[in-house]
Amino acid sequence: MSDNLEHNEELAEEPELYEHFRIVVDKGQKLLRIDKFLMNRIENASRTKIQAAADAGSIFVNEKPVKSSYKIKPLDLISILLANPPKDTEIVPENIPLHIIYEDEDVLLVNKKAGMVVHPGHNNVSGTLVNALAYYLQDSAFMKENNIRPGLVHRIDKNTSGLLVITKNAMSMNFLAKQFFDHSIERSYQALVWGDLPQDEGTISGYIGRSLRDRRIFQLSSDENKGKWSVTHYKVLERFQFATLVSCKLETGRTHQIRVHFRSIGHPLFADENYGGQEIVYGQTGGGKYKQFIQNCFEIMPRQGLHAKSLGFIHPTKKQAVFFETELPDDMQQVIEKLRKYAVYSEEN
Repeated sequence: MSDNLEHNEELAEEPELYEHFRIVVDKGQKLLRIDKFLMNRIENASRTKIQAAADAGSIFVNEKPVKSSYKIKPLDLISILLANPPKDTEIVPENIPLHIIYEDEDVLLVNKKAGMVVHPGHNNVSGTLVNALAYYLQDSAFMKENNIRPGLVHRIDKNTSGLLVITKNAMSMNFLAKQFFDHSIERSYQALVWGDLPQDEGTISGYIGRSLRDRRIFQLSSDENKGKWSVTHYKVLERFQFATLVSCKLETGRTHQIRVHFRSIGHPLFADENYGGQEIVYGQTGGGKYKQFIQNCFEIMPRQGLHAKSLGFIHPTKKQAVFFETELPDDMQQVIEKLRKYAVYSEEN
């Protein structure tokens, strides 16, 4: 479609669908296929792109998704909802190394390192994953017609490592964005949290919204007027007396969801500076050796202990389920090994 229908900026971990076009059909309009109708109403729109958007469930008539063969009627309300907000920002391609674990004609899977911002924004106009992808994919047809904007349909936090899927054409972008929107994506995280969780598995839920005291962080509430509904299921993988390694599966994917959820139950993520994870709140807090041990762990992993470990989805052209998984990054593995040895030493002494 038009460039605005394919741009992808500042997505949350789970993309919302943004309305790019809203058209009320004239009273005197004759029956006409919606793809033909939209070609004449949207600047730079091609029939192929309109059909791809319809196939991905992005075109709605009277709040219901329709196919490109749908025949519009007088006073129909047409909405086009896409994963990317309608915003123009120049993206400069940069030759930044990427850890690519899979690639075909439709999708690209990247294992993002901690510390890399996904999208350019305020104070982060370069060095981002999008800048790196714009360089890597600059010769692709999709990027050329898309004004060098790679097709990200979700993101993870700057200091979270792990898997991201990037789409390489308009059809794949809309197809994957719809799966994220429908919560049908299968994904798991591994998190290192403070404290010894009382249960081997559990569920945390509530409404996540921005903190009124600090707009950079989020908080959990039982009030539906104070945020968006969120659900995280967790299972304990290993205990280290004063810290616990857990696997998390998300029903939703709100911004900072796992970080907010575990902070809400008194077990913030290890080394998470924004949610209390850099405070030494568990264990032998009176001992200097213990404090030094924790500080050494913080130096090895100076970011929240969170890794997007696996990602599964229906492939846009194969129409089959695919699944990808990565190992924990070195910094998390090193800290876990230190915690494991410390726990054994503490039990023996």
